[in-house]
Amino acid sequence: MSIRRRERMSEGKKNIIAGLIQEYDIKTAEDIQEALKDLLGGTIQEMLEAELDEHLGYEEYERSANPDDRNGVKHKKLRSSYGEIPIDVPQDRNGDFEPQIVQKRKKDLSAIEEKIIAMSAKGMTTRQISDIVEDIYEFEVSESMVTAVTNKILPQIEEWQQRPLSSVYPIVFIDAIHFSARDEHMVKKIAAYIILGINDEGRKEVLSITVGENESVKYWLVVLNNLKNRGVQDILNLCADGLSGIKESIAAAYPNTEYQRCIDHQGRNTLKHVTEKDKKAFAND
Repeated sequence: MSIRRRERMSEGKKNIIAGLIQEYDIKTAEDIQEALKDLLGGTIQEMLEAELDEHLGYEEYERSANPDDRNGVKHKKLRSSYGEIPIDVPQDRNGDFEPQIVQKRKKDLSAIEEKIIAMSAKGMTTRQISDIVEDIYEFEVSESMVTAVTNKILPQIEEWQQRPLSSVYPIVFIDAIHFSARDEHMVKKIAAYIILGINDEGRKEVLSITVGENESVKYWLVVLNNLKNRGVQDILNLCADGLSGIKESIAAAYPNTEYQRCIDHQGRNTLKHVTEKDKKAFAND
């Protein structure tokens, strides 16, 4: 019988797990259960609020001519494979708000929670998310409602992007993930630059994720100065490949930082100049 080898976990997944462990202080299997329950409950709560915004036609605290308005919440406990999840279902004064993400008299989420998590995590288009919701609930949801739901989490993303950082990082890595994205009805390749720091406790920490279209001294100065504004006073060693303008930007923003070119890229670029039959011997040497 052949033994199926477990696939290696990607660096992105490792970073997400490390962030969750730090955020929820996970030490036991029970802590993992509680963290997943909290994340699922928070996602559902935000979607319910967005549904009510869509129903009323305006967001909370906005002025509107609509005579119908918010009228408190109804406490509800949902059943899931992670245990009971308490949520507050928002209500309207007219009483005609019918939430779809958690329908009235529906309390069991165990059959759909994996799809909800997948929908939140995969960065799908509004059309794709609408299709998934229709597949789950057998009703069509408008793309404007999907947009309202996703916009609800933008403040949380911005808060993460601007959070304070440690004053010193012994090692910082910069690398890119390339992916396809739709922009003005066209699909094009975009690079998301991930800045990963090793703090003084030896733990990995994602400092920032920025989408870059034109690498230049100016672009990297903005990125590095953003780290400064968030409290990073010194970086001992910064490792990156030959990004356009990165060396000059490091010298300007952190003049005492040692810049280390990525060894993988150095080796790959060197082997370009070696004939195919000599590559193996050259690499071994």
